Amino acid sequence: MLTKVHSCAIIGSCGEFVEVEVDLSNELTTFAIVGLADTSLNELRERIRSAIQNSGYLFPSKGIIANLAPTNLPKAGTFFDLPIAIGVLLASGQINPSKHLDESLFLGELSLDGSLRHTNGVLPVVASASERHVRSIFVPAIDALEASLVRGVTIYPLETLAQLLAHLNGEQQIEPYVPNVQLFDDLDQVTHEYDVSMVRGQEHVKRALEVAASGRHNILMSGPRGAGKMLIARCIPTILPRLTIDESLEITKIYSVSGMLPPHMPLILQPPFRTPHHTVSCVKLVGDGCIPCPGEISLAHRGILFLHELSEYGQNMLEVVC
Repeated sequence: MLTKVHSCAIIGSCGEFVEVEVDLSNELTTFAIVGLADTSLNELRERIRSAIQNSGYLFPSKGIIANLAPTNLPKAGTFFDLPIAIGVLLASGQINPSKHLDESLFLGELSLDGSLRHTNGVLPVVASASERHVRSIFVPAIDALEASLVRGVTIYPLETLAQLLAHLNGEQQIEPYVPNVQLFDDLDQVTHEYDVSMVRGQEHVKRALEVAASGRHNILMSGPRGAGKMLIARCIPTILPRLTIDESLEITKIYSVSGMLPPHMPLILQPPFRTPHHTVSCVKLVGDGCIPCPGEISLAHRGILFLHELSEYGQNMLEVVC
Protein backbone atom coordinates (compact mmCIF):
# COMPACT_ATOMS: atom_id res chain seq x y z
CA MET A 1 0.00 0.00 0.00
CA LEU A 2 1.30 3.44 -0.96
CA THR A 3 0.86 6.40 1.38
CA LYS A 4 1.92 10.06 1.25
CA VAL A 5 2.78 12.35 4.18
CA HIS A 6 3.97 15.96 4.04
CA SER A 7 7.15 17.29 5.64
CA CYS A 8 9.92 19.83 4.95
CA ALA A 9 13.67 20.03 4.44
CA ILE A 10 16.09 22.84 5.32
CA ILE A 11 18.12 24.42 2.51
CA GLY A 12 20.27 27.25 3.85
CA SER A 13 17.93 29.15 6.15
CA CYS A 14 14.74 28.34 4.23
CA GLY A 15 12.31 25.46 4.38
CA GLU A 16 11.49 23.42 1.27
CA PHE A 17 8.32 21.34 0.96
CA VAL A 18 8.92 17.55 0.84
CA GLU A 19 6.45 14.76 0.12
CA VAL A 20 7.25 11.53 1.96
CA GLU A 21 6.01 8.48 0.05
CA VAL A 22 6.02 5.12 1.84
CA ASP A 23 5.26 1.79 0.14
CA LEU A 24 5.07 -1.72 1.61
CA SER A 25 5.75 -4.87 -0.39
CA ASN A 26 5.91 -8.62 0.31
CA GLU A 27 9.04 -9.17 -1.72
CA LEU A 28 11.78 -8.29 0.79
CA THR A 29 12.04 -7.30 4.44
CA THR A 30 14.34 -4.34 3.77
CA PHE A 31 13.93 -0.70 4.77
CA ALA A 32 15.25 1.65 2.07
CA ILE A 33 15.22 5.46 1.95
CA VAL A 34 15.64 7.11 -1.45
CA GLY A 35 15.28 10.60 -2.88
CA LEU A 36 18.77 12.17 -2.55
CA ALA A 37 18.84 11.42 1.16
CA ASP A 38 22.00 12.11 3.18
CA THR A 39 23.80 9.07 4.60
CA SER A 40 22.86 10.23 8.11
CA LEU A 41 19.23 9.42 7.29
CA ASN A 42 20.09 5.73 7.21
CA GLU A 43 20.24 5.81 11.00
CA LEU A 44 16.60 6.83 11.34
CA ARG A 45 15.48 3.36 10.24
CA GLU A 46 16.44 1.86 13.58
CA ARG A 47 15.00 4.81 15.52
CA ILE A 48 11.67 4.42 13.74
CA ARG A 49 11.60 0.66 14.32
CA SER A 50 12.23 0.99 18.06
CA ALA A 51 9.91 4.01 18.45
CA ILE A 52 6.98 2.19 16.83
CA GLN A 53 7.47 -0.98 18.85
CA ASN A 54 7.97 0.87 22.16
CA SER A 55 4.82 2.89 21.47
CA GLY A 56 2.75 -0.29 21.49
CA TYR A 57 2.35 -0.70 17.73
CA LEU A 58 3.53 -3.35 15.27
CA PHE A 59 6.44 -2.69 12.95
CA PRO A 60 5.50 -4.44 9.67
CA SER A 61 7.59 -7.42 8.58
CA LYS A 62 7.56 -6.33 4.96
CA GLY A 63 9.74 -4.53 2.52
CA ILE A 64 9.58 -0.79 3.15
CA ILE A 65 10.70 1.91 0.77
CA ALA A 66 10.45 5.60 1.65
CA ASN A 67 10.86 8.16 -1.12
CA LEU A 68 11.55 11.80 -0.29
CA ALA A 69 10.31 13.92 -3.19
CA PRO A 70 11.41 16.00 -5.04
CA THR A 71 14.44 13.84 -5.69
CA ASN A 72 16.64 16.72 -6.89
CA LEU A 73 16.55 18.35 -3.45
CA PRO A 74 19.18 17.20 -0.93
CA LYS A 75 17.73 16.03 2.40
CA ALA A 76 19.48 15.82 5.76
CA GLY A 77 18.72 16.27 9.45
CA THR A 78 16.16 14.66 11.71
CA PHE A 79 12.95 16.16 10.31
CA PHE A 80 11.90 12.93 8.62
CA ASP A 81 11.74 10.54 11.59
CA LEU A 82 8.14 11.38 12.40
CA PRO A 83 6.67 11.61 8.85
CA ILE A 84 8.27 8.33 7.76
CA ALA A 85 6.99 6.62 10.92
CA ILE A 86 3.50 7.96 10.19
CA GLY A 87 3.78 6.73 6.61
CA VAL A 88 4.80 3.24 7.75
CA LEU A 89 1.92 2.96 10.20
CA LEU A 90 -0.54 4.39 7.69
CA ALA A 91 0.58 1.95 4.99
CA SER A 92 0.29 -0.99 7.41
CA GLY A 93 -3.28 -0.03 8.33
CA GLN A 94 -2.59 0.99 11.94
CA ILE A 95 -3.76 4.57 11.36
CA ASN A 96 -7.21 5.42 10.07
CA PRO A 97 -6.86 7.25 6.72
CA SER A 98 -8.18 10.79 6.92
CA LYS A 99 -8.39 13.69 4.53
CA HIS A 100 -6.88 15.85 7.27
CA LEU A 101 -3.54 14.10 6.72
CA ASP A 102 -3.31 15.76 3.30
CA GLU A 103 -3.64 19.15 4.98
CA SER A 104 -1.11 18.46 7.75
CA LEU A 105 2.66 18.56 8.02
CA PHE A 106 4.79 16.43 10.35
CA LEU A 107 8.34 16.96 11.58
CA GLY A 108 10.42 15.83 14.51
CA GLU A 109 13.14 13.49 15.72
CA LEU A 110 12.08 10.28 17.46
CA SER A 111 13.73 8.75 20.50
CA LEU A 112 13.90 4.98 20.86
CA ASP A 113 11.07 5.12 23.40
CA GLY A 114 8.83 7.04 21.01
CA SER A 115 9.20 10.49 22.55
CA LEU A 116 9.87 13.56 20.40
CA ARG A 117 13.15 15.48 20.64
CA HIS A 118 14.11 19.07 19.78
CA THR A 119 14.70 19.69 16.08
CA ASN A 120 16.70 22.56 14.60
CA GLY A 121 15.12 24.80 11.98
CA VAL A 122 11.47 24.53 13.05
CA LEU A 123 10.72 28.22 12.44
CA PRO A 124 11.75 28.42 8.74
CA VAL A 125 9.98 25.12 8.10
CA VAL A 126 6.71 26.37 9.61
CA ALA A 127 7.05 29.66 7.71
CA SER A 128 7.53 27.77 4.43
CA ALA A 129 4.54 25.52 5.18
CA SER A 130 2.41 28.56 5.94
CA GLU A 131 3.22 30.00 2.51
CA ARG A 132 1.89 26.78 1.00
CA HIS A 133 -1.32 27.22 3.00
CA VAL A 134 -0.70 24.24 5.29
CA ARG A 135 -2.85 24.91 8.33
CA SER A 136 -2.00 22.04 10.73
CA ILE A 137 1.59 21.30 11.75
CA PHE A 138 2.68 18.66 14.28
CA VAL A 139 5.96 19.48 16.06
CA PRO A 140 7.78 18.33 19.21
CA ALA A 141 6.29 20.00 22.28
CA ILE A 142 9.62 21.63 23.14
CA ASP A 143 9.54 23.43 19.76
CA ALA A 144 5.89 24.54 19.91
CA LEU A 145 6.73 28.04 21.20
CA GLU A 146 9.17 28.61 18.34
CA ALA A 147 6.70 27.27 15.76
CA SER A 148 3.94 29.54 17.10
CA LEU A 149 5.89 32.63 16.01
CA VAL A 150 4.32 32.14 12.57
CA ARG A 151 0.76 33.41 12.57
CA GLY A 152 -2.13 31.72 10.76
CA VAL A 153 -0.97 28.15 11.45
CA THR A 154 -2.39 25.67 13.97
CA ILE A 155 0.45 24.08 15.95
CA TYR A 156 -0.03 20.71 17.65
CA PRO A 157 2.62 19.98 20.34
CA LEU A 158 3.69 16.33 20.60
CA GLU A 159 5.27 14.59 23.54
CA THR A 160 5.27 11.04 22.14
CA LEU A 161 4.50 9.10 18.99
CA ALA A 162 1.74 7.21 20.82
CA GLN A 163 0.03 10.52 21.63
CA LEU A 164 -0.01 11.48 17.95
CA LEU A 165 -1.35 8.08 16.87
CA ALA A 166 -4.16 8.30 19.42
CA HIS A 167 -5.02 11.72 17.97
CA LEU A 168 -5.02 10.50 14.36
CA ASN A 169 -7.17 7.49 15.27
CA GLY A 170 -9.69 9.69 17.08
CA GLU A 171 -9.03 8.16 20.50
CA GLN A 172 -7.68 11.25 22.31
CA GLN A 173 -7.48 14.66 20.73
CA ILE A 174 -4.43 16.92 21.11
CA GLU A 175 -5.22 20.51 22.01
CA PRO A 176 -3.63 23.09 19.67
CA TYR A 177 -0.85 25.20 21.13
CA VAL A 178 -1.98 28.64 22.25
CA PRO A 179 0.61 31.21 21.05
CA ASN A 180 1.89 33.94 23.33
CA VAL A 181 0.42 37.08 21.75
CA GLN A 182 2.61 39.30 23.95
CA LEU A 183 5.89 37.78 22.78
CA PHE A 184 6.51 40.45 20.14
CA ASP A 185 5.74 43.21 22.65
CA ASP A 186 9.12 42.45 24.25
CA LEU A 187 10.82 44.03 21.23
CA ASP A 188 10.24 47.42 22.87
CA GLN A 189 11.63 46.27 26.23
CA VAL A 190 15.04 44.95 25.25
CA THR A 191 17.80 45.34 27.83
CA HIS A 192 21.47 45.33 26.86
CA GLU A 193 24.42 44.07 28.86
CA TYR A 194 26.60 46.87 27.47
CA ASP A 195 25.62 50.48 26.84
CA VAL A 196 27.33 53.58 25.44
CA SER A 197 26.82 55.27 28.80
CA MET A 198 29.48 52.91 30.19
CA VAL A 199 32.13 54.59 28.04
CA ARG A 200 33.73 57.59 29.76
CA GLY A 201 35.19 60.20 27.45
CA GLN A 202 36.06 59.06 23.92
CA GLU A 203 33.63 61.60 22.47
CA HIS A 204 35.16 61.44 18.99
CA VAL A 205 34.76 57.64 19.00
CA LYS A 206 31.12 57.89 20.11
CA ARG A 207 30.44 60.33 17.30
CA ALA A 208 32.03 57.94 14.80
CA LEU A 209 29.84 55.12 16.15
CA GLU A 210 26.71 57.20 15.69
CA VAL A 211 27.59 57.95 12.07
CA ALA A 212 28.49 54.34 11.31
CA ALA A 213 25.37 52.96 13.04
CA SER A 214 22.99 55.39 11.37
CA GLY A 215 24.28 54.60 7.89
CA ARG A 216 25.21 50.94 8.46
CA HIS A 217 28.84 51.74 7.57
CA ASN A 218 31.98 49.81 8.43
CA ILE A 219 34.27 51.30 11.06
CA LEU A 220 37.94 50.67 11.80
CA MET A 221 39.20 51.22 15.36
CA SER A 222 42.88 51.26 16.22
CA GLY A 223 44.69 51.78 19.48
CA PRO A 224 46.80 50.04 22.15
CA ARG A 225 45.56 47.08 24.14
CA GLY A 226 43.20 48.06 26.93
CA ALA A 227 42.05 51.23 25.19
CA GLY A 228 38.43 49.97 25.20
CA LYS A 229 37.93 48.90 21.58
CA MET A 230 36.05 45.73 22.52
CA LEU A 231 33.81 47.51 25.05
CA ILE A 232 32.98 50.23 22.54
CA ALA A 233 32.21 47.65 19.85
CA ARG A 234 29.85 45.77 22.17
CA CYS A 235 27.97 49.01 22.78
CA ILE A 236 27.11 49.51 19.09
CA PRO A 237 23.91 47.36 19.18
CA THR A 238 22.47 49.73 21.80
CA ILE A 239 22.44 52.62 19.32
CA LEU A 240 21.22 50.62 16.33
CA PRO A 241 17.54 51.03 15.37
CA ARG A 242 15.20 48.63 17.13
CA LEU A 243 14.39 45.49 15.21
CA THR A 244 11.02 45.27 13.54
CA ILE A 245 8.97 42.07 13.80
CA ASP A 246 10.00 40.97 10.29
CA GLU A 247 13.68 41.68 10.99
CA SER A 248 13.52 39.77 14.27
CA LEU A 249 12.00 36.76 12.50
CA GLU A 250 14.69 36.91 9.80
CA ILE A 251 17.44 36.65 12.41
CA THR A 252 15.56 34.03 14.40
CA LYS A 253 15.29 31.77 11.35
CA ILE A 254 19.07 31.82 10.91
CA TYR A 255 19.69 30.99 14.56
CA SER A 256 17.00 28.31 14.47
CA VAL A 257 18.76 26.49 11.62
CA SER A 258 22.06 26.80 13.50
CA GLY A 259 20.54 25.33 16.69
CA MET A 260 21.45 28.44 18.70
CA LEU A 261 18.02 29.50 19.95
CA PRO A 262 17.37 29.34 23.72
CA PRO A 263 14.32 27.09 24.30
CA HIS A 264 12.75 29.45 26.86
CA MET A 265 12.84 32.45 24.49
CA PRO A 266 13.06 31.37 20.84
CA LEU A 267 13.00 34.88 19.42
CA ILE A 268 15.98 37.15 18.79
CA LEU A 269 14.98 40.53 20.20
CA GLN A 270 18.15 42.58 19.64
CA PRO A 271 20.75 42.94 16.88
CA PRO A 272 23.31 40.13 17.21
CA PHE A 273 26.96 40.75 18.03
CA ARG A 274 29.41 38.21 16.62
CA THR A 275 33.16 38.26 17.24
CA PRO A 276 34.86 35.25 15.60
CA HIS A 277 38.45 34.41 16.55
CA HIS A 278 41.13 35.23 13.99
CA THR A 279 41.87 31.51 13.57
CA VAL A 280 38.36 30.88 12.22
CA SER A 281 38.17 29.05 8.89
CA CYS A 282 36.64 30.47 5.73
CA VAL A 283 33.89 27.85 5.90
CA LYS A 284 33.02 28.83 9.46
CA LEU A 285 33.08 32.50 8.57
CA VAL A 286 31.05 32.42 5.37
CA GLY A 287 29.09 29.17 5.73
CA ASP A 288 29.34 26.29 3.30
CA GLY A 289 28.72 22.60 2.78
CA CYS A 290 26.87 20.31 0.39
CA ILE A 291 23.80 21.38 2.36
CA PRO A 292 24.69 25.02 3.17
CA CYS A 293 24.69 26.10 6.81
CA PRO A 294 24.98 29.68 8.14
CA GLY A 295 28.43 31.10 8.94
CA GLU A 296 29.47 33.98 11.17
CA ILE A 297 28.54 36.53 8.51
CA SER A 298 24.99 35.18 8.39
CA LEU A 299 24.79 34.98 12.19
CA ALA A 300 25.65 38.70 12.31
CA HIS A 301 22.75 39.56 9.98
CA ARG A 302 21.28 42.98 10.87
CA GLY A 303 23.80 43.21 13.70
CA ILE A 304 27.54 43.59 14.25
CA LEU A 305 30.39 41.44 12.93
CA PHE A 306 33.42 42.51 14.99
CA LEU A 307 36.81 41.28 13.76
CA HIS A 308 39.04 41.68 16.80
CA GLU A 309 42.78 41.96 16.11
CA LEU A 310 42.14 42.54 12.40
CA SER A 311 45.82 42.35 11.49
CA GLU A 312 45.90 38.70 12.63
CA TYR A 313 43.37 37.63 9.98
CA GLY A 314 44.78 36.15 6.79
CA GLN A 315 44.51 37.95 3.47
CA ASN A 316 42.12 35.35 2.04
CA MET A 317 39.88 35.78 5.07
CA LEU A 318 39.69 39.55 4.63
CA GLU A 319 38.97 39.12 0.92
CA VAL A 320 36.08 36.81 1.79
CA VAL A 321 34.62 39.38 4.16
CA CYS A 322 35.00 42.24 1.68
